[in-house]
Amino acid sequence: MKVLKFGGTSVGSSKNINKIIEIVKANEEEKQIIVVSAFAKVTNLLLEAAQLASIKKTAYTSVIEDIKTIHNQIISDLFTEKDKNEVLKFVNQKLADLKSILDSISLISELSAKSEANIVSHGELLSSFVIAKALQVNHIDAERKDTRELILTNTNYTNASVNFEVSNRQIQDYFKSNKAKVTVLPGFISSAENGDTTVLGRGGSDYTAAIVASALDADVLEIWTDVSGMFTANPNVVPQAMPIEQISYEEAMELSHFGAKVIYPPTIHPVLKKEIPILIKNTLKPEDAGTLITKTSKDKKNPVKGISHIDDVTLITLEGSGMVGIPGFSKRLFETLATEKINVKLITQASSEHSICIGIDDSNANLAKIAIDSTFEFEILKNKIKPLQIEKNLSIIAIVGDHMKSHQGISGKMFGTLGKNNVNIRAIAQGASEKNISAVIAAKDVKKGINSLHESFFKNNNKQLNLFITGVGNVGAKLIEQIEQQHEFLLNNLNINIRIVGLSNSRQMIFDDEGIDLSSWKEQIKKGVPASLDSFLEQVKALNLRNSVFVDITANAKVADMYAKYLKNSTAVVACNKIASSATYKKYKELKELSRSYDVPYLFETNVGAGLPIIDTLNNLITSGDQVHKIQAVLSGSLNFIFNNFTTETEFYDVVKQAQLEGYTEPDPRIDLSGVDVARKILILARESGIKINLEDIENDSFLTENNHKADSVDDFYNSLKTDADHFKELLKSANSNNCQLKYVAELINGKAKVGLKEIPVGHPFYNLEGKDNIVMFYTKRYPEQPMIIKGAGAGADVTASGLFADIIKIANN
Repeated sequence: MKVLKFGGTSVGSSKNINKIIEIVKANEEEKQIIVVSAFAKVTNLLLEAAQLASIKKTAYTSVIEDIKTIHNQIISDLFTEKDKNEVLKFVNQKLADLKSILDSISLISELSAKSEANIVSHGELLSSFVIAKALQVNHIDAERKDTRELILTNTNYTNASVNFEVSNRQIQDYFKSNKAKVTVLPGFISSAENGDTTVLGRGGSDYTAAIVASALDADVLEIWTDVSGMFTANPNVVPQAMPIEQISYEEAMELSHFGAKVIYPPTIHPVLKKEIPILIKNTLKPEDAGTLITKTSKDKKNPVKGISHIDDVTLITLEGSGMVGIPGFSKRLFETLATEKINVKLITQASSEHSICIGIDDSNANLAKIAIDSTFEFEILKNKIKPLQIEKNLSIIAIVGDHMKSHQGISGKMFGTLGKNNVNIRAIAQGASEKNISAVIAAKDVKKGINSLHESFFKNNNKQLNLFITGVGNVGAKLIEQIEQQHEFLLNNLNINIRIVGLSNSRQMIFDDEGIDLSSWKEQIKKGVPASLDSFLEQVKALNLRNSVFVDITANAKVADMYAKYLKNSTAVVACNKIASSATYKKYKELKELSRSYDVPYLFETNVGAGLPIIDTLNNLITSGDQVHKIQAVLSGSLNFIFNNFTTETEFYDVVKQAQLEGYTEPDPRIDLSGVDVARKILILARESGIKINLEDIENDSFLTENNHKADSVDDFYNSLKTDADHFKELLKSANSNNCQLKYVAELINGKAKVGLKEIPVGHPFYNLEGKDNIVMFYTKRYPEQPMIIKGAGAGADVTASGLFADIIKIANN
């Protein structure tokens, strides 16, 4: 024998009811008990009608008509003209009875719990009659039984407690003589000893099914709903949530208590002792496996089975030195709450006994404050305890699993994951059994918190990175192109889902928390809102997305000044802008310390060598204990391009212009040709080597003329290059006469750095450096004579974008 319960959405339309008929037919050889909820929306409409009647609003008659319309539509779809008359007659009679009850309530302007239970019972009474008849006309041996004749309760009308001894006997007696293959029972409803209608609380249809299954020792209790089982998290909040194949009773109870709406929490208790399995199935997709709930959890590989949360939580803190060592404070606190019928969702107390913290429903916050203030009025007046602290707009987030206790580091992983994503924890509760670890967080952080935890604890998940990019010129456009091109590869091979959520140029910015459509970002940004650095940051904060990364692809000092604010907001920073890391040593150190303090990456690989892994290699050497003695490098792809293309057949001015047009120099080529850009790069390498150094400490042997340095604008600078053409020809002539190549070289030797143009002889590693290539030679304790050499393209939009991309992937893999 099996007991099947079908919820509101499962009986929400004629289409779904036909699905139920198919499910029942598929098990035709087995005896089945079908427990049904009211049709979708009907219970809420019944409660609405009751409230309207209690305040003498005649609109309750319109609500009755709405209920009638729902039933008439379903009946019209399910039955032929011949069969539907009997069903309509029953429905009309019940609705007439309902109207009489509501008329009486309107007359006296009072809605008692007894009347409310009677009113809401009509939903299940109507649906069970309709479904039983639908089974019968489809040639299924079915009959209907009123559950009020089977389940006996006390007179707590709207949330009744079951008398199991009597109820079990009545259920067993009825089914001993019942010969029908299928019995349809209205869920949710029951009766008191005096014969009055009672109900088992919202979600009580699940409970009804469990009571019947337990009484009859059913083989299985099937809960049919509109989702394919219990999920690792709420799929409406976590798109990557997965159905749980199998789970224990205790795990299911924990998840259901913490907001998993698939199953009503009390449902599990009647079947738990008899170890009757519960199977959660999807009425709309009966072929899906669903979730099996049994005594023990078989899957021990993943200690965390699910992540859930409760919204609308208020945190109340009772605190004071007068509590220390004085017994009875906890007892008085909880007695006060119990007297006011206030349910406590979470409790935590410091071992010093200095404070007790409880979580309750927001709706009870004011009542709780008044009651507790009254109980502890004397202690508050005497300053033995502080006035009650009330914090609202909170949620409880919980991870659940039977086997968490046998795995070390679960708590640390949970809190570390939340901390990395700037989710502040207000309170923590963890039982000794370690089946549930709960944390109170701000309601605004729930989505980010749950998604972050889900990524952390469920290995088959895709890790989602949310990028906010400032600067969409040549390099920015290439980065977007590369991300779009590699999206599917990263998703399928590395489980990384990169979304660009924000884009900004100097004029407009756009945001989309579901990810910007990269096929049309250029058109979209033209229609964006006016851009500003502060409003861009505020939007990043407002979206509050997990794994957020700010990507700076500008050469703007004001953008660089924003890095600290992003890091303090636990937003990673990836920058090709060299200004921040080459600013004062104090500023550089501050950013590095913020990165460590907030445990959020600050990466700037492209500051030196574009896409070449120069900084990463240097960091690996230092981290592994090596010591850098000397660095020699050609670090300007633009200068290398210029001097490789500057010949006796060309003019220096023309080559510089060509380099700018091809994107190798900054928009202002003076930054490159003055040596400042190279000086910044060797400065960054020196700092990453552990040397405290500033830009003014670097010797810059400039090859430009005084006339070049005095140029007030880019145009003036180009004019000065023409004027002083002979100077540059002399530099080339000298190198040629010495059979050398001109290279702009950066050096760091024994803590001293300098940059300048040098004549490089034949045979030197720099001599044959072509095009826009860079080269770096690290002489270290481990590489004293033959240096570690990194060589390759050091300029250009493609390689710079790929360097940024590599930093982004590094964050994803962190």
